[in-house]
This record gives sequence, structure tokens and C-alpha cells, in this order.
Amino acid sequence: MIGLGIESTAHTFGASVVSDNGRIMSNVKDVYKPPEGAGIHPREASRHHSDVAPKVLKDSLKKASKTYHDLDFIAYSAGPGLGPCLRVGATLARFISAYYDKPLIPVHHGVGHIELGTLLTGAKDPLVLLLSGGHTMILSAHDKRWRVFGETLDITLGQLIDQFGRSVGLSSPSGPQVEALASKGKNFVQLPYVVKGNDLSFSGILSAAKKSLKSVSVEDLAYSLQEVAFSMLAETAERALALTKKPEIMVVGGVAANKRLKEILSSVAERHGSELLIVPAEYAGDNGAQIAWPGALYRKHGYSVQPERAFIDQSWRIDEVEVPWRG
Repeated sequence: MIGLGIESTAHTFGASVVSDNGRIMSNVKDVYKPPEGAGIHPREASRHHSDVAPKVLKDSLKKASKTYHDLDFIAYSAGPGLGPCLRVGATLARFISAYYDKPLIPVHHGVGHIELGTLLTGAKDPLVLLLSGGHTMILSAHDKRWRVFGETLDITLGQLIDQFGRSVGLSSPSGPQVEALASKGKNFVQLPYVVKGNDLSFSGILSAAKKSLKSVSVEDLAYSLQEVAFSMLAETAERALALTKKPEIMVVGGVAANKRLKEILSSVAERHGSELLIVPAEYAGDNGAQIAWPGALYRKHGYSVQPERAFIDQSWRIDEVEVPWRG
């Protein structure tokens, strides 16, 4: 069984053909680039997706040496995300499903990050750190759902990094550029460290960093911002790990590519005798494979919807989603 996954939650339009044995046969994407110092404009991003979709879909099928007739299902990112962007992917998936009479499967974007991560890292029963522009959550599977053991109370870790990057003239997503700036920082600047229970708040860090731009170097602020935010995350992850006693910590989402984060979490894993698993950088950001692979898992369990019942949900919470292959 093979299927097509379409990803369009935010800045990325991606398409991937994946088999039910976990073989990624193609993974093609095109990323919307806003002007420097600006964030993602939903309408402009959706126009980008509409423009590049035909080529991305065609190239994905061509690289997999497949046609639409060869597919066994069509999966799409149903949320959470930016409404105009989600609608592009959902509309295309619904049309392909109806025209070629293929089962249609809506996939939660966060579930996609996690399940693709487990496929690529070989994780069996991990404590998951889902870190991206749309999510900052600590999760563990129980009774066919991903349960939340901590999350952001305001902006996500990815938003913190991107919004700081925009304040110094970078375009989103700006994670690699901020990481490069941080590697040159030498002087630590005090920024708000806010952990409430096992939840996190990053908005104070962002506000304080912006206020300090006139008096502190960008490199020192980037360095300090990373150190404080990653230390907060490490504290909450360690608490969740002590509670769940999971043998693995798996990091997925765009921020998973950050090398300093890996260093900090490695020490957490070592203290608890757990293995740190990080999704390969190629698949850390948004991509079609993260939609196609859960689509295959859902299809194995007989799940699909009629094209006329296709939906999007901009605020779809991950702990509302049933994942029948998780005990």
C-alpha cells in the first residue's frame, strides 16, 4: 500500500509518496519566504502554495515513479495551522480523492511530526518533545492518545526564535540564523526564566530581549535567549522523564535541528539513563512525509473520510486526536 501526503499548514507546501512499510519514495517541498524582518502572511503564503502545488505534486509522483492511479490513499494536513494555507492542501487532497476515487485521510500536523520521528529514529516508547513554530509540548502515548505533560502557555519555542529573528531583520523561519548568531555570543544576559508547574512561558524572554537590543549585542542576546529557553525546556522535560521513566527522549519539529539544544538534552537523557533520539535534520521541518506516513497508519486501521466531509481545524489540539496504533 502506498499513499500521497500533502502538507500545507504554514510556510511549506510539501508532497510525499510513502509506502506502508515505511519507505519514503519521494519528499518534495517548496517554502514560502517572507521579506526580511517580516513573518508569514497567511494570504501570501496560501498564494505561494497555490502557485507551487502543481509542480510539487508532479515532482513528488515522478520521483516515486507513480501516478495518481497507483495510490491507495490521499492524506492531508488538517490542522492546526494557518487557515488559508490549510485550505489549499485540503482542497487539493479532496479533489484528488474524489476524482481518482481514493480514500481521504485528514492528519494532525503534530501527530505527523511524532510518527515520522518514530519511524526515522526507531523509537519504541519515547517521551516526545514536539518543538516547532506551531507547537511546544512534552508528550507521552497512553490509551491511544498522545498525552500532554507540559506545554507553552503563550508563544511556542519556534515563535520565540522567529520573532526575535524578525526583530533583528531576519526573515522567518530564522532558526538557523539565530543559532549562528548565538554561537558567536560570549556574554550571558539575564532574561526571564518562567516555568509554571510543568508549563513554559516564552513571551517574557522575547520582550526583554527586544528591549535590550539597543544596549546589548545581537550575538549575546541570541546566545542568552537560547540558553534560558532551552534550560526551561530541559527542566520540564527532566521532570516529565522522572515521572514517566521512559527509556527514550525523542525530539521532533523544526527546532530539533538546533545543536545547542541537543547538547543540553543529552545531559538530561544521560542523568536518567535514557536514549536521546533526534529526527534527522532533513525531516525536522514541515514536509509531506510527516502526513503520508500517519496516513498509512490510519489506513491500516481502516480509517478514512468521504471527500465531502473533509475538514480543517486551525486550533486542533493533539490530545484530542485518536491514534489507534498507540497503546
